[in-house]
Amino acid sequence: MRGLVLVPLAACFFLGSLPGMASDGGELRKTSSGGLAPERLRVEVLEALAHDPGAFTQGLEMYAGRLYESTGMLGQSSVRVGLPGQTPAVRAQLEDSLFGEGVTVIGRTMWQLTWQNRVAIKRDSQTLAELRRLPYAGEGWGICYQRHRRRVVTSDGSAELTYRDPENLREISRISVTDDGRPMTHLNELECVDDTVYANVWGTDKIAKIDTTTGKVAAVVDAEGIRNTDTRAGVLNGIAAIPGTDQFLITGKYWPTMFKVRFVRPVDQ
Repeated sequence: MRGLVLVPLAACFFLGSLPGMASDGGELRKTSSGGLAPERLRVEVLEALAHDPGAFTQGLEMYAGRLYESTGMLGQSSVRVGLPGQTPAVRAQLEDSLFGEGVTVIGRTMWQLTWQNRVAIKRDSQTLAELRRLPYAGEGWGICYQRHRRRVVTSDGSAELTYRDPENLREISRISVTDDGRPMTHLNELECVDDTVYANVWGTDKIAKIDTTTGKVAAVVDAEGIRNTDTRAGVLNGIAAIPGTDQFLITGKYWPTMFKVRFVRPVDQ
């Protein structure tokens, strides 16, 4: 891996900030219209964990202490669940004609999207057994569940997020995502944290932190420093919040490593 620095955990204490000031006393960057521009963050690596190098990771989510992961590619698509860094305890394979995409858990059930097959699969979240299939319009990319709003959020590679009914994935509404006033396209794998959605930006080492009320990008995380140098490893894809903490698990397609991280300000800010 290139540029990986393991940073020891440290206790940090933050004082309240004055308007227009960052919590470390630095002035927040302004947009041309006078508003606050998205924060620029980096990844602080806390721990490196084993990850299946044969997994073309499409979705990643922590729920009830277990890690759910969906993988893609025709003939190789699957969904699996287990403890982070360990061999999955349960695994379900998709038929060869389906290209698996994002996954999200909703209590005893879960949804798994497919890319261009126009079908979504509802599963038992404990056994991964298929319960039913529903038609799904357009391409399936990322998916996550906002529990407090009782809605599913999905992406399709565009600059839009779609809000859906968690029972049947019926579209409720859409919102356009903008970074400093410009559309942010290629939104891919998603992770819901309260009113925020974290999105991998396809083809890059960046993760966007999106306000799901306004559609504005609140921060952009640059994760370039942890990219694997394994010759088969692909792009960054897969982000799972660790409930009750400020930490995340992130990985990529065919990466042999998964990282436990925090998103922090660059040291020069």
